Amino acid sequence: RHIPGAQFYDLDAGAATNTTLPHMLPKAEKFRADMSALGVGNQSQVICYDAAGLFSAARLWWMLKTFGHENVYVLDGGLPKWERDSFALETGTAKSVHNTNFKVELNQSKVKSIDEVSSALSSKSAQLADARSGTRFRGEEPEPRPGVRPGHMPGAKNVHYASLLDADGTMKARAELQEAFTSAGVDLNRPIITTCGSGVTAAILSLALAELESNQNSLYDGSWAEWGASDQTAVTGQL
Repeated sequence: RHIPGAQFYDLDAGAATNTTLPHMLPKAEKFRADMSALGVGNQSQVICYDAAGLFSAARLWWMLKTFGHENVYVLDGGLPKWERDSFALETGTAKSVHNTNFKVELNQSKVKSIDEVSSALSSKSAQLADARSGTRFRGEEPEPRPGVRPGHMPGAKNVHYASLLDADGTMKARAELQEAFTSAGVDLNRPIITTCGSGVTAAILSLALAELESNQNSLYDGSWAEWGASDQTAVTGQL
């Protein structure tokens, strides 16, 4: 089931192909080609949604923003809320669309590498907000990916993505979003780098920060899948 007229985008198929890390931002040309095949133009208003409520849609929102497309939004509550509200649905494959010539321009300031994150932690030039659960953040459970150590980056703050969502899968009110960050020790007036397990739920934090008009933020694309597997990075809170 899907919303009438919707097109399907697969985060795995759309990810970078020159790395073993999951969900990494693709090269500009691949993203341009993928969006063009979906009929997305530079004047298009894009609304992202997913079947979970608010999960992977935020990652596509962040990707479009990072590649310079500003007219993009996330459907609050996603497909589950759409269904609960009894809006129209259709089944079967998505309708065919005309290819466009979607132009992209990478905003490098919105995506961080492992070296940039390490430098930011050393210099304290930015804060790290980790979207993983508290038990994963504290290293109280093994990581789901083989070869990845449990724990978190020294100095990172834990803002579990679920703490930003209401029980119905919609995003909390702005005052509650602000409280989730500030109670975790994140200063919304200073630069923030969001991170998670593989760069997907980190985008939910980025979306919440956009709601709070906290614009000095970026996302660590490799996230814990990269940091936790490296023998060159420091880890704290591990088992």
